[in-house]
Amino acid sequence: MKVNVKKLNPHAVLPVYGSPCAAGADLYACESGEVTIAPGETAFIHTGIALELPEGTVGLVYARSGLASKRDLAPANKVGVIDCDYRGEVIVSLHNHGKEPRTVGCGERIAQLVITPYYTAEFAEAEELSETVRGTGGFGSTGR
Repeated sequence: MKVNVKKLNPHAVLPVYGSPCAAGADLYACESGEVTIAPGETAFIHTGIALELPEGTVGLVYARSGLASKRDLAPANKVGVIDCDYRGEVIVSLHNHGKEPRTVGCGERIAQLVITPYYTAEFAEAEELSETVRGTGGFGSTGR
């Protein structure tokens, strides 16, 4: 699949897959200097790119496992959603879940982008729903 990427900043780095079988492509910070994120705070980190995702796909922005587990930095919204009709800059809201200030530098990998197809549903009001073994159980009910 071809995805057009527009550099909004000459220092921006296009997304890159870290290995041949990687599902997510790394997104890179594109800031004029280092950004320090205080404990419990969130910073909007620019990538300097805009995407043209194919119709019927969505870009999902996930945490990079090393950044989240070793430096306590992960997207504040857990999973960012980039709709295929969005043409603005990809910005990652990084949250510091730790107890120490963390610094992000220009060119640093800050998140990963997974592109996947999606369905658009037609929602219809119903008086009844079909029965299942699970029923209305939720929030840990299936492990009992």
